[in-house]
Amino acid sequence: MGEINSFFTMLSSILWGWPMIILLLGTHVFLTLRLRFPQRRLFTGFRLSVQKDKGATGDVSQFGALATAMAATIGTGNIVGVATAVALGGPGAVFWCWLTGIFGMATKYAEGLLAVKYRVKGSDGQTYGGPMYALENGLGMKWLAFFFAIFTIMASFGIGCTVQANSIAMLASESYGIPTWIVGITICSITTLVLLGGVKSIANACTVLVPFMAGIYITGCLYILCMNISFVWPALKLIVVSAFNPAAAGGGLMGTTVMMAARYGLARGLFSNESGMGSAPIIAAAAQTRNPVRQALVSSTGTFWDTVVICALTGLMVVSSILAHPDISYDDGAALTKVAFAKIPYVGTPLLAFGILTFAFSTILGWCYYAKCSVNYLMNKRAKRFYLLYRIIYIVALFFGSVVSLDIIWNLADIMNALMAIPNLVSLLLLSGVITRETNKYLWGGRLDEESSLT
Repeated sequence: MGEINSFFTMLSSILWGWPMIILLLGTHVFLTLRLRFPQRRLFTGFRLSVQKDKGATGDVSQFGALATAMAATIGTGNIVGVATAVALGGPGAVFWCWLTGIFGMATKYAEGLLAVKYRVKGSDGQTYGGPMYALENGLGMKWLAFFFAIFTIMASFGIGCTVQANSIAMLASESYGIPTWIVGITICSITTLVLLGGVKSIANACTVLVPFMAGIYITGCLYILCMNISFVWPALKLIVVSAFNPAAAGGGLMGTTVMMAARYGLARGLFSNESGMGSAPIIAAAAQTRNPVRQALVSSTGTFWDTVVICALTGLMVVSSILAHPDISYDDGAALTKVAFAKIPYVGTPLLAFGILTFAFSTILGWCYYAKCSVNYLMNKRAKRFYLLYRIIYIVALFFGSVVSLDIIWNLADIMNALMAIPNLVSLLLLSGVITRETNKYLWGGRLDEESSLT
């Protein structure tokens, strides 16, 4: 098993190495420039996300689609992952992580646009879309769409299921002494109840859970920043300066280079917000919207909240805590986060535990929906039977993930996520002309309120 895990570790490091980072970041920058900075319409996206698009077709509200996408996107990586990037890449990693969020908004915008433009009605009357439909209906690459759907299903058992259940179970066991098997049964029971209600039940749960969990976590970060108030500005300067000059960290605080800061910051940002991975547009396709661009703007706000706000706050909190408390060890990202939150009297550790628990559970719900759409794409009229089988296996996998060590599964999850990104990036780059035409027509042409015949 050790040799197998070493192989998967090596493969994961290759797939998430510089070629993938350059491809993803390059796509972010390319789409930002070609679409003439759709990030400029961020506040329009905020407004549309809370408005009901009356008369528009779709299965869930635009906010419900956004909340479900964010439920799957916002996870333990936003808490522990950013701290790990700081531990490995130094304070400058936070700057590069934040940068991926700024440019990644254009990619998330483009993904949402294609998802709505090429969405279809399934035999069950529900709306389906995502990279697999864009690849088949937009480019005629059904074979590549097939692989994307397969990779999504496989990834759902990794990053969307077992590793999240394991995070919850280990947290409950280490912090409160609750046996992992009891946690596993509890997770399986609650997840089953939500999944029985279908996409609307998932969206409703996420609509309540996501704003609440994000609000609680952000409040905790802001409290720590208030405690470290005299170190916030020095931390911010250190983050920006050390992104280009790690020696500015002082005495080789992290012993890093510019390349290390950029690599870990970019990788964590890209992995955290999932812009370009192809997961979020699957739920964006189900949104009730009158034209593709409206939902595209709403989708782009997800990357803003995930990376530009939550990841940036985490990074600033971690770096300011290091400056305020030099005794904190920064060798372990998870330990670093725990120590920082422990500085909040009485409620700090429970607050972090609650954040990890809710972030992980919401990810479980979001990824199950992604897999359902992939099953529907592969099986079509037989999808209902196969999805029942999938849900049974998914619930069993949740319990399995709660009680065993998951080193290999973590690596497999990283590999599947990378393999998802490749066909999705192909669709974004080859269909960038379509994305540009739709953007020019509805966004820059002043026709944002028009109804599209495709929706």
